[in-house]
This record gives sequence, C-alpha cells and structure tokens, in this order.
Amino acid sequence: MMSSMGRRDLEAGGTKNNSTPSAYSAPPPPPAAASSYVYDPETHWTSWLVPMFVVANIAVFIVAMYINDCPKHNVGFQGNCVARFLGRFSFQPLRENPLLGPSSSTLRKMGGLEWGDVVNKHQAWRLITCIWLHAGIIHLLANMLSLVFIGIRLEQQFGFVRIGIIYLVSGFGGSVLSTLFIRNNISVGASGALFGLLGAMLSELLTNWTIYSNKAMALITLLVIIVINLAIGILPHVDNFAHIGGFLTGFLLGFILLPRPQFGWLEQRHLPAGVRLKSKYKPYQYVLWILSLLLLIAGLSIALVMLFRGDNGYDHCHWCHYLTCVPTSKWKCNDI
Repeated sequence: MMSSMGRRDLEAGGTKNNSTPSAYSAPPPPPAAASSYVYDPETHWTSWLVPMFVVANIAVFIVAMYINDCPKHNVGFQGNCVARFLGRFSFQPLRENPLLGPSSSTLRKMGGLEWGDVVNKHQAWRLITCIWLHAGIIHLLANMLSLVFIGIRLEQQFGFVRIGIIYLVSGFGGSVLSTLFIRNNISVGASGALFGLLGAMLSELLTNWTIYSNKAMALITLLVIIVINLAIGILPHVDNFAHIGGFLTGFLLGFILLPRPQFGWLEQRHLPAGVRLKSKYKPYQYVLWILSLLLLIAGLSIALVMLFRGDNGYDHCHWCHYLTCVPTSKWKCNDI
C-alpha cells in the first residue's frame, strides 16, 4: 500500500533518516477489462467516489506541502529546496526526497505509519491516515492514475459502496501487515488499497466464472499483472508486505462483495416467488462467501492482536523477509 519516507515500499519515495533515498516503483498498472460479461443496465453506476478519492489525495498532498514549508525548515540542510519559486510549496532537496515532496518529519506529523507510534503511543488511527498521504508528486501521480484506471471501472460495475469498502479495508489490511514486519521507517501511500482492488478483480473473476466469456485469457492476463507487481516488491528498499496484505484483503472481500447473480436469474426477477426456478447465486458462490468472511475476520483479528502485543512478524515467520527483499550479488537487503 504504501510508499514510505525512509521505508522499503513499492511506492516509497522517501529517505531514511532524511539522507538515503529509497527505491521507487510505480503502483500496479491498470489492467485491461477482464473479459466480456452479461451486462445488466440496471446495475451500471456512475463513478463519483473514485474521483472524490483522487481529489482528496491531491488536497492532502497540497496541505502537506503547505505545512512542510521547505524554505523555512530546510535552511542550510541537505542542499537547496527544489522549485523555490513555489515558495512554501517548494519541494525538499532531491537528496532527501527524489520524488518531489515533503520531508519524512512532515509526513509523520500528518499521520504517516510508524510502528512505535502505533504500538507504543496507541495511535492506531495511523493505519488509516497513512493511505491518504504521498511521498511526492511522482508518487501521487502514479497512484492516482492507477486508481482512476482500476477504480472507475469497478465502481461503474459494482457501485460506490462496495468499491469504497474494498479500497479502505484493503488499505487498512496492508497497513497492518506492513507494520507487523517493518519497524524502523515511516510509510505512506495507497498501494495497499490499490492492490486490494487488483485482488478483488481476481476473486470477482473467479466467483463469477460461469458468466464470463474469454475467461481463460482474462485470468492469465490478470495473474500476469499481479505477479509482475508483487515480484517488483522483492527488490531492495521495497516493502512488499503492504502490497501482500492489501491484495489478500481485497481478494477475500471480492468473494464477499462482488458476486454476480447467475445467468438467467435476472430474467425471472419479476415472476412470482413460487415459480422461480433459479436461486440468485450458485452454491459455490455461497461457500466462497462464507469461507472468505471467516478468513477475513480471523486474519485481521489475529494480525491486530499480534501488532498491539508488540510481536515481530519475523519471530513467527523467519523466511518472510524473502517476500520483501531477495539478496543477490548486486544488492543487499537492509532493515529486515
């Protein structure tokens, strides 16, 4: 989910201790429409929530830059502010933040995710606020473009309530898993929520399998996009846990919130109840709904208990560091 100022993250654009830039990678690219499906004009919504999310993220970034006020707070430190003609909206020096954004201290002040603040200071609200903050303009634009291409199509098909729930809960799930494993840096960004939308697209395709055409090609295309983006997360200075947490949360929510009525049910909606021949959903959709709900509740509950007890995720999963960084002869994995 998150990019971080000084944190390994797919969208991280910050620096560690305001000195060493961390790596940056764009959020998931917009997948093509999964495949054709039975279109019901009565369930085609106008997208307004996703555009509102975009506006809100841009507004929060503007506020962050106003509070950051680089010319005032960066005198004689780490070089000159970038684009000084913008006044207090100018960016931190590139050595500190190559993504053209505020400092890590500003992001922390505004609600960036940091393990000590969440666990020791009981500031659990940071698990939510961090998904509205961005490390820089580059980070913000990459996230918002992905959100527009992925989110608008989903909202048009399923409505703002379900897509809004998936976005927010997936972002929260990504924050929780990330904080369980990463303790030393501040993280911000919406990649967990974006990966949640990708996960929901996959489970939506699976649970509505029978009503899709070109289903095999749609599944292969979506899996390739997901695997590539998760694979990017094993590079150094990238926190893949937020992406995995967001993806798994969205995947389960897709089974819960995005099942479509089986083919033929729509045609019999206006018949008397006693003469309807088909139930709204197929048996396997009900089974997936129940299993996903149980797994989601259990997973988030266990993760939150572990987090607020101060458990370190690596104590329970010694090999999990390979999910976020794989050391090679070309680079080392730090802060694991």
